[in-house]
Amino acid sequence: MIKTKDATTESLILEAANKVFQRKGMDGARMQVIADEAGINKAMLHYYFRSKQQLFEAVFKKTFASFAPQIIKILNEDSPIEDKIRSFTFNHISFIIQHPYLPNFIFQELNRNTEFILIIKEEIGLPNLDKFKKQVQKEVEEGVLKPIKGEQLFINILALNIFPFLTGPLIKAVVDIDDINYNKLLEERKTEVANFIINSIKA
Repeated sequence: MIKTKDATTESLILEAANKVFQRKGMDGARMQVIADEAGINKAMLHYYFRSKQQLFEAVFKKTFASFAPQIIKILNEDSPIEDKIRSFTFNHISFIIQHPYLPNFIFQELNRNTEFILIIKEEIGLPNLDKFKKQVQKEVEEGVLKPIKGEQLFINILALNIFPFLTGPLIKAVVDIDDINYNKLLEERKTEVANFIINSIKA
C-alpha cells in the first residue's frame, strides 16, 4: 500500500499530463492515456489526482507559475511602453502557443467557479499594473502616446493576444486556412499584435 506521495512521481505525472492536454485538450484527454504517458498504472494516477479536473488544475497552476514571473518582470522594467508591448505580446503569445488549452480552461473555470481567480491570485500571484498605468499616463502627458488609460491598453493587449486561441475553428473557417497556415498566422501575431497596438496609440 502506498503510504506517501512521492514528489518525483507527482512531477512525472504533471509533465505527462501537460503533454496529453496539449495534444488532446481538456475534454479529449483521458486518465488512462495520461497514466500510460507517465509510465504508471491508472490506480497510481488516481492516488495522486482523484479526477481529471483536479489534475488539470494542478497542471495549470504549475504552468502559469512558470510564466507569471516573466509577465511581472516585463511590466516592471524601466523601458518605454512600446518596448513593453512588444516584449509582453511576443512572450505571451509564445506561451499560449506552447499551451493552447489554457485560454479555454481559464474561461471555463471563471464561469464555473467565480473564486478561481482569487485562488490563482493567492497561490501564484497576479501582475500588479500600478507601474504600467503610471507609465502610460506619463507618456500620454509627454505626448508620446495618444490619450488612453493603462488598464484599457492592457485589456486591449490581452484581448488581441488571446482571441485567436479561443476561436480557432471560426477563424480557420472564415479566413479559409488549414491548420498549418493557421499556426503560421499565430506565429505572425507575436509581432502583428504589437505593431497594430503601437500604431494605434502613438501620438
